[in-house]
Amino acid sequence: MNFVSSEDLSKEDINKILNIADNLTENKSEVSLKEHATLTLFFEKPSTRTRVSFETAIIQLGGVPIYIDAASSQVKRGETISDTAKVLSSYCDFIAARMFKHSDILEMAENSSSPVINALSDLEHPTQALTDVYTIKQHFGNLRDVKIAFMGDIATNTANSLMITAAKLGAEVALIGPKEQSPNVTYFNKAREYSKVWHYYDSIEEGLDDADIVYTDTFVSMGEEADAERRRKLFAPYQLNSKALSYASQKALVMHCLPAHRGEEITADVIDGDRSIVWEQAKNKLLIAKAILLFLSEKE
Repeated sequence: MNFVSSEDLSKEDINKILNIADNLTENKSEVSLKEHATLTLFFEKPSTRTRVSFETAIIQLGGVPIYIDAASSQVKRGETISDTAKVLSSYCDFIAARMFKHSDILEMAENSSSPVINALSDLEHPTQALTDVYTIKQHFGNLRDVKIAFMGDIATNTANSLMITAAKLGAEVALIGPKEQSPNVTYFNKAREYSKVWHYYDSIEEGLDDADIVYTDTFVSMGEEADAERRRKLFAPYQLNSKALSYASQKALVMHCLPAHRGEEITADVIDGDRSIVWEQAKNKLLIAKAILLFLSEKE
């Protein structure tokens, strides 16, 4: 089984992974993968949290990580993704791929004999979505009827994956952004198949009304640097600051998948404030990385 999209997991699969995470100890798991299991991380894009969480996860589970910078691989010299996948999967037990094009991850999965994990693409960030719903579940017990307000760039890969994953667990979601940047229609419509409580607002005050979770992400994602000035200007009114937070529930919690650009999509007083669970969210990436590896190993 591959995990390249949030669509790959049923509601039962999601809950299974969250339960595995619950059963892991905080620092070192009491379970392990097969002896000397290997995880290849094939990354085109830079990473801090996703890379380190998966490297640490495989080590704590008794395995070995192998990091490959795609720019220094034979792909840079013209080898196809499919050929690379065939070879890497003949060496290793798992592949975590972080690619610019979602189609490249799909191609890798189609040609790999080992499970492929999407560690981020231009369309999805499914491992982040699992981390997010796990963090929310820790505070609310479950996601049914929890209102998640995602503000800013509502067409980002993080928003796409969160839409699908949260919808399967029964959450209510408000997407809040400028009219010029509508959500990804494919993901938005798919999410509404799982949960009808999905709304799109350009009004911050209306969208944040009674929100339990207020979530934001960077205004300029990797690969969008050439359009950075326009995007910062477009999304500036949707900054998550104390005024915006005041429109949400008085007990609303703040989330950000990081890296944060303080003073752009979020202010320092909010990300460092007592309603922020951003650092807890980041810490949970390790638990979820281990849970994903254990779940996929059971599916082989």
